[in-house]
Amino acid sequence: MFRETLELYIRRILDFLMYAKNYIIRTNPIQAFWNSIVEGIKDFLTIKKKLKMAQYRLNYHRHQLHKMEQLIAENSQHSFLQGTNLDQKR
Repeated sequence: MFRETLELYIRRILDFLMYAKNYIIRTNPIQAFWNSIVEGIKDFLTIKKKLKMAQYRLNYHRHQLHKMEQLIAENSQHSFLQGTNLDQKR
């Protein structure tokens, strides 16, 4: 009885180890961890460039918005926008 129970436990442990080995071969968590570290370092090293690009885009869109507001104000008939011409595009 004790021997059968011991054999059953050993077989379960061996099955678990085989499943674990096959999982590690299939997913390779060490390689995934290494790739994650490398990507983090790349992001850290290029963050300044990405920040400059984001600031450029923000300033560009802000400039475009300011131009649109200025055109609307020039062509608006409302006195609070200080326009004298009729707004023909609306």
